Amino acid sequence: MSDPMTRTNADLAGHHGERARFHLAIPVNDLAAAAAFYGTTLGCERGRQAELWIDWNLGGHQLVTHVVDGWTGVAGSNPVDGSDVPVPHFGVLMTPEAFAVFAERLKAAQVSFVIEPTVRFAGQVGEQHTMFFLDPSGNALEFKAFADDTQVFAR
Repeated sequence: MSDPMTRTNADLAGHHGERARFHLAIPVNDLAAAAAFYGTTLGCERGRQAELWIDWNLGGHQLVTHVVDGWTGVAGSNPVDGSDVPVPHFGVLMTPEAFAVFAERLKAAQVSFVIEPTVRFAGQVGEQHTMFFLDPSGNALEFKAFADDTQVFAR
């Protein structure tokens, strides 16, 4: 058995041989607005809930919206390929086809984009479709699709 401290990749296996899923808990200032946004606008399936939080299925991952009074959202931004990317942010990597359909869903719902659906790093390693928008509490989300999915971690 190899020493876990010398491995280059963490062994984060999921159940039944599946890929591990992430769990992310984020602050929101209005649970009803978050429920409308994540449930209706994004189409996430609702899971368990209590008075001050709701679990969501975000692309097979567990996202939890927790009420935090006074939360205002994005802390700052960082320049990436000519755009000011909001930080922190989170999201999902999807296929280019799913990205196009999802972008149209968001446009139809009149979501205001921080960065409109676009192609970043065109013609370079890591070329990707990307879009950024905020939830009603100011949390930044990025959804993206790599032209070549094998380049997600390319240098």
